[in-house]
Amino acid sequence: ESATAFGCLMSDMWLGEFDYVSPEAFHSVFGKRYPAFSRRTQHDAQEFLICVLDDLHEAFKEVRAQLQERQSPAAGASTRSISGTSIITQLFEGQLSYAIRCLKCTGLSDRPESFTILSLPIPSTSACSLQDCLECFFQLDMLTRNNQIHCYWCGGNQDATVKASITRAPKIIIFHLKRFAWEDKNRRKLSTTVCYPINDLDLSPYLSASCHKTTEYSLCAVVNHAGDLDYGHYTAFCKHSVTEHWYSFDDAQVTKIPDSAVQADTAYLLFY
Repeated sequence: ESATAFGCLMSDMWLGEFDYVSPEAFHSVFGKRYPAFSRRTQHDAQEFLICVLDDLHEAFKEVRAQLQERQSPAAGASTRSISGTSIITQLFEGQLSYAIRCLKCTGLSDRPESFTILSLPIPSTSACSLQDCLECFFQLDMLTRNNQIHCYWCGGNQDATVKASITRAPKIIIFHLKRFAWEDKNRRKLSTTVCYPINDLDLSPYLSASCHKTTEYSLCAVVNHAGDLDYGHYTAFCKHSVTEHWYSFDDAQVTKIPDSAVQADTAYLLFY
């Protein structure tokens, strides 16, 4: 099972007995469950991460439900009602609310949506900040023509506005920078420099009024992608949770790096 293989990988990494640890065993087991990732070709790190999180969630969810049933066999319905949660949802799952307002009758409706990764557009081809990407994601958008809504209040298809906000902020929030974009039916990679803070990322401007959680985050990991669409190389920067030193992971090369080196033009996934 891939969850067991992942646990073994984590144990090997934290035991500190090796200069580096190869995830071959985990990759082999995971590839059998998800054949698309078994081939030795370049894959999208964001798509891979989604599959890993979903797979671990399903495995941990089942274990949690079994443990709860053993501890309280008579719980029945209450056990089933919380069996959809896991350590993955507790750490990574947040919730958005899309406020949709009809422009004819001004009727307002909310559409909730859970997320584990926020895919942020990059609004510039030269340079921008993570806040610029967040502003673009959370800006007010118009729904017209083929995107009209069917208004519950006044009936019929109507133009509307939609604006997203965070109603539940996760403990660990993952941002996916949408570097791979379509242009004239061709896919290309955006090499835009995106400046992101290491500390004090404030998400309060994007929270709904019902969310009262502390919203300042610190960067804990970065996944980098160097190269183009057909050929590239992934590396990672991770902060040690105890020493708070940063390390670069580049295949078999694991090196300590200064905080200043964590800002990279190749950033693709950001973990806060």
